[in-house]
Amino acid sequence: MNTQKNFSLRPFNTFSIEAKAKYFARFDSVETLESLLEQRGRDPLPWLILGGGSNILFTRDFEGWVFHNSIRGIQVVHEDERHGYLKAGAGERWHELVLHAIHKNLGGIENLSLIPGLVGASPIQNIGAYGVEVKDVIHSLEAYSIAEKRVVTFTNNDCEFGYRDSIFKKRYKAEMVILNVTYRLDKTPRFRLSYGAIRDELEKMQVLQPTLKAVSDAIIRIRSSKLPDPAVLGNAGSFFKNPVLDENQFQRLQSHHPVDAGKIPFYKTEEGHYKIPAGWLIEQCGWKGYRKDDTGCYEKQALVLVNYGGASGKDIWELSEAIQKSVLQKFDITLEREVNII
Repeated sequence: MNTQKNFSLRPFNTFSIEAKAKYFARFDSVETLESLLEQRGRDPLPWLILGGGSNILFTRDFEGWVFHNSIRGIQVVHEDERHGYLKAGAGERWHELVLHAIHKNLGGIENLSLIPGLVGASPIQNIGAYGVEVKDVIHSLEAYSIAEKRVVTFTNNDCEFGYRDSIFKKRYKAEMVILNVTYRLDKTPRFRLSYGAIRDELEKMQVLQPTLKAVSDAIIRIRSSKLPDPAVLGNAGSFFKNPVLDENQFQRLQSHHPVDAGKIPFYKTEEGHYKIPAGWLIEQCGWKGYRKDDTGCYEKQALVLVNYGGASGKDIWELSEAIQKSVLQKFDITLEREVNII
């Protein structure tokens, strides 16, 4: 266990923002985590569990402890006639888990290909893309309770999943550390191809009969064409959540914008609500391709805020504030940030 002081967090956030942690240490087991928490108890400053840093914006140095989750391992822990149960350490890279599942011919997360970050973030954020949310496949997980000093098992229902939300972002925020997650995946794939341009991309690839790998490859191609690589251009993917409107709100939106009424894109949820692409709303306000100094909105997707090299977290925060205000003024819709702000 090696604790480092005044540690640069730039390599540990995909925005590539320069921020320092007063103390930084990695843990790869429950025992190491407990030792770190005991050490932190002697200097009770704020603390933060950091994974891939793909959903975080540092607006300042972190005057406390940053613990980096490095718990690894992927294995099939159970099988039945229809499912394989794949267990992964919270420190595994998410995309590597997707590729492992495809290799094992287990379906359910192929639509979530190329999402940055680590496995441990998947239940916290209830990550989702192209018509799939991870709540659909999470069977259970283990987390370490800071207060009780023990490992606790959560079932899917225990996690209280919502749209980009879970119990770990609310009641148990800063109280539980995700250790591993077990996913219930399908032995016979059930392809979800209706969202976005998946079918069109498969046609371009001349795929007549979809496979897990083909769908994953199509998703990778679509994402790569729309979203910048964080290793090249600092970003955290979608900065805002897609707003979800009820019937009355949606009708009011259409009536207030008659010129755009037939053009407003939406995805109808199982609950009968209307999910409006935040990127479309932002683009209608003229932000797509915007740049000021080293901060801006990506030229191919307005939903993605980017760091062109020298932006500060405060710069990106101020841009997000301006975007929120303009969308509220034009559409009377309040965008909610998906990215966690420190």
